[in-house]
Amino acid sequence: MKLRLVLSGLIALLVAASCHATTLKLAPEIDLLVLDGRKISGSLLKGAEGLELERGEHQFLFRVETTTSHHHLYLSVPLIATFNAQAKSVTIHLPELQTRSERKSFDASPDFKLIDEQGNEIASKRDRLITSHNDDLEKAMIAYNRNGQVASVPRFAQPQATTSINQSTPADLALSDTAAERLLNLWFHQVDSATRQRLVLWMKALRAS
Repeated sequence: MKLRLVLSGLIALLVAASCHATTLKLAPEIDLLVLDGRKISGSLLKGAEGLELERGEHQFLFRVETTTSHHHLYLSVPLIATFNAQAKSVTIHLPELQTRSERKSFDASPDFKLIDEQGNEIASKRDRLITSHNDDLEKAMIAYNRNGQVASVPRFAQPQATTSINQSTPADLALSDTAAERLLNLWFHQVDSATRQRLVLWMKALRAS
């Protein structure tokens, strides 16, 4: 019962902010790694079909993870996209990656596109992140943005005050570990502080009733 009320409140807040948000749609083969300078926790994204982004400039780092027609696991190099969120939704469109030649070409020169809800390409700056397997991707992106690369965003060249979206959730918002609750937790750490405070106060009032 409480979960239904929580989700109802979340939906109400999302509807109120929907006219100022862009949905970044996440296909199953997209592994989002860093968003706007903050590391993303894969467990929080499990079961989520997209993320709500405020209008304006955004930068994300992702990796393609898919199984080929020959049942081989393919992991792309980390890829960077910088764009201005104005459309209602943004989808990452990938080329064919079934043959070894296609995958090798994609790793050398990634030709993915960002597409809006009407199928139009969104202007973006794209690049790949040259890094070793054990590198801290959040720190690697800070270094990338400091070096004035193709898809750099100077304001993400400094460590964020909160460096990971996989941070603790306030006790008043603590829920069990299901896809719905993980999505709520992820959304909570994406919105502005005023919206966070309203949600926490709403949860306090709910539990006191």
